[in-house]
Amino acid sequence: ILLLLRNPKDVATSFYHFSNGISTLPSYETWDDFFVAFMTKKMAWGCYFEYLSKWNKYADDENIMTITYEELKENPVLGVKNIAAFFGIPLTEKELESVVERCSFQSMKKNSQKTHGAFGNIFFRKGGVSDWKNLFSEDRNEKMDKAFEEHMRGTKLGAKLKYDVYCKA
Repeated sequence: ILLLLRNPKDVATSFYHFSNGISTLPSYETWDDFFVAFMTKKMAWGCYFEYLSKWNKYADDENIMTITYEELKENPVLGVKNIAAFFGIPLTEKELESVVERCSFQSMKKNSQKTHGAFGNIFFRKGGVSDWKNLFSEDRNEKMDKAFEEHMRGTKLGAKLKYDVYCKA
């Protein structure tokens, strides 16, 4: 199992835009309305912190590889190499380059109409990291930090997310 994690602040930001783009999901008039719902466990797919907490008990399982979105963005070549090695898939340098290129956000966004139809632009909005800085007030930032600490302090997945690096920067 490949477990892909993402900075909770960017998860919230992305899900806010996603929710407002899919008519079958609850939409939110304001970021503040969404943030309250996100932090009070009123999301269509549950609470992200509870999701992380449940997966944490499997963090040492040899059949699970945990990687963060931020790691993949920072060094996609190393990320693909590590994923291929985990699954026992040998890749030539040419295959590695092809996978990295075809799995880049830009490439997936370009092909999203073919792969995801009308939802392509909703699934592939920006693909960056730290977009949360465009929405979070200082107060919301502090509330998210506190929730992360309460749920993830001292856990393997909390450490994997490198919270101090990715979320407080």
